[in-house]
Amino acid sequence: MSGLISIDFLVPPTVLILLAALAAWATLWRPHVGVAFAIITTSLLYLAALPVIATRMLEEVEIKTSQKPDFSAAQAIVVLGGGVHPGDGDEVADTLGLWSLERVVLAAQAYRQLKLKVAVSGGRVAGAHTSEASLMKAALETQFDVPVTWVDDQSRTTYENALFIAKLLKADNVTTVVLVTQAWHMRRALWSFERAGLRAIPYPAPPTYDESDRLDDYLPSISALERSYHALHEAIGLAYYRLRY
Repeated sequence: MSGLISIDFLVPPTVLILLAALAAWATLWRPHVGVAFAIITTSLLYLAALPVIATRMLEEVEIKTSQKPDFSAAQAIVVLGGGVHPGDGDEVADTLGLWSLERVVLAAQAYRQLKLKVAVSGGRVAGAHTSEASLMKAALETQFDVPVTWVDDQSRTTYENALFIAKLLKADNVTTVVLVTQAWHMRRALWSFERAGLRAIPYPAPPTYDESDRLDDYLPSISALERSYHALHEAIGLAYYRLRY
């Protein structure tokens, strides 16, 4: 999201850490208010870091795809960029981030199964010298022997992914696609593609959460905080998209 405040600012841990710090400073002038606010924000941060809470949040966000989805109407496979590790532009090259790598693997799997043409979408992230789409295309073609037909290397958001890819595909009379991304990102991606005039069928992605119940699920962890972030980021992002677009 462009602008002064991004979605990342509105979800934990960023917003809660900032509010907790402000609450601590507020105790210097209004002790009772500051302490109460600090207790609330740190308690929310603690809850967001609990695996049991993060799991429930992700269950509400992630798309549960059919075990045997119907891809008979699909005309192409679209894989969305999920981040890049920037290099130094000289000795160390840009590389695909973990989310992008997972999507590339799923896209290669979809290609082996469906034998459809592939499109990649994703522009340059901050600090990178190469677009997500270019890196995904190179990985698919050199590492997985999957040819890439369409490349959108300009989009910076999920909505732009859909908008720019739709323009490329509609020029070739493609209106129905198989969409490849993480399960936690799929709901917002599907909405964006439908808004752009493409029918998108979600390709099955593994769930991010673990449904087993263990003692560790009630102890805070960094991984749970990351899952809470994904859940709230997608929920807020989808609400923002519906209001804006």
